[in-house]
Amino acid sequence: MTMKLNRRAFLAGSAATAGAAATGFPAFAQGRTVTVLDGYPARSMWLQEMTNFFLPEVNRRLVAAGLAPMNFQESYGSAIVQPRGVLEGMRLGLGDIGVVTTIFHASELPSQAIAAVTPFISSNAALVARSVDEIADEFPAMRAEFDSENQVYLATGVVLDSYQMFSKTPVSSLDDLANLKVAGAGYNLRYLEGLDGAVGVRGGLTDFYNMMQTGVVDAAMLWPEAANTFAIAEVAPYMLRANIGAVNSKTLTVNKDFWNTLDPAVQAILQDVAAAYRDRLAEVAMSIAGESEAAYVAAGGVITELPDDQRAGWAAAMPNIALEWATGLDAAGKEGSGMLAAYIDKLIAGGETPARNWSIEG
Repeated sequence: MTMKLNRRAFLAGSAATAGAAATGFPAFAQGRTVTVLDGYPARSMWLQEMTNFFLPEVNRRLVAAGLAPMNFQESYGSAIVQPRGVLEGMRLGLGDIGVVTTIFHASELPSQAIAAVTPFISSNAALVARSVDEIADEFPAMRAEFDSENQVYLATGVVLDSYQMFSKTPVSSLDDLANLKVAGAGYNLRYLEGLDGAVGVRGGLTDFYNMMQTGVVDAAMLWPEAANTFAIAEVAPYMLRANIGAVNSKTLTVNKDFWNTLDPAVQAILQDVAAAYRDRLAEVAMSIAGESEAAYVAAGGVITELPDDQRAGWAAAMPNIALEWATGLDAAGKEGSGMLAAYIDKLIAGGETPARNWSIEG
């Protein structure tokens, strides 16, 4: 405990000036120092929105309510943890507010895979984000997974309009995907099952450029904004627009020990702004998708559309990973089948037509 408190005191003292700049309030007006944690670089879209929207909006509302604004210390880019280490770092109290990349934690946060196991349904980031949060409200098991990691779930984050395939050589059909080594993370590696000879290689977004440059892989599954941000056109100048789908890959959480020290009015403000942040991320993801594709082409990239029949064929060739996921949650008493059916119903009610209805056997 002493080490933890000393570390917090050090972080608080070293970040007062930076925190004041981030929030837009003078240092002397700040309340408590709050560490905001992620292992991804600050240029990542969701962290730009954290800096420019979430944190100042929290303080704006605190001040409007007559409460002291917070002194936010933003610790990104592996300053404290690597991208895969945010869940553990938040559990240990290295951060007070954090962005957990849930696709790295299938064992600890299995219910968070709900969109990842249902590809080829929706590329509407806003609909997916809102539907996942509704599932979290309707099925307590989803929030309970974060509670067991000493965290309070605030809101999901969908930061991509849709996964696409980026490759070093031209790809225009499923046959062209045969025998390729493809980088991915979490469940999206399973999308390759059923494609002749394609092999998934586990990696993170910050690794994909080097993995393709060095020949570790031939392609990677990511989304246009990330491809633009990480200069993927330099090493993978071919994009297959397959519209694999939007996925909830981020969750905004608060360390539970920190949460329990907050006034209920402050907790309510954090929850309200988290929902606004969720919707804003989805809006940004959708709005910049076209711009990002244009930037990819301007950087030398070529985009090819996967025909609808091939897209449906890809979905049909896969094992039913959604039912496997739901059955596993059912066995753990987490109502996986109920989550799956409710989630797909929400997407259909939102106007989507699934290329495959994963809640049905087969």
